[in-house]
Amino acid sequence: MQETPEVFQKIVPCPACKGDSLYASTNPYRPFCSARCKGLDLGAWASEEFRMEASNLTTDTEEQ
Repeated sequence: MQETPEVFQKIVPCPACKGDSLYASTNPYRPFCSARCKGLDLGAWASEEFRMEASNLTTDTEEQ
């Protein structure tokens, strides 16, 4: 008889609202707590609210 594998479940803070979020395969929105929070995060990326500062990079043509 096969045993059912244990399901990994953990409560983590939602990256969007900081509320409790179930981090498990049963949560389709993980690591977010809901579709709303997942959508808010996607919207922030799409509107470029999340940015990484670029360093001054030189191109091959500038070095010559």
